[in-house]
Amino acid sequence: MPARRRHLASSPFQPDPEPVIERFENGDLVSHDSYGVGRVVGAEAHAVTVDFGDRTVRIVSPFAKMTAL
Repeated sequence: MPARRRHLASSPFQPDPEPVIERFENGDLVSHDSYGVGRVVGAEAHAVTVDFGDRTVRIVSPFAKMTAL
């Protein structure tokens, strides 16, 4: 994860918003850009394990290429 830039109080620009990291639970149906549609079979604090039918993949946070269906 890249380091966040420091925001100076005197800056005329607004600070970057905090990134929203999606949360997944066991049984959630998801879509991944590379693997397709799958179902979450394991959820940890910073990763999920997803069964895509032909393979099971552990995907770490942030889940940039994965969305809930």
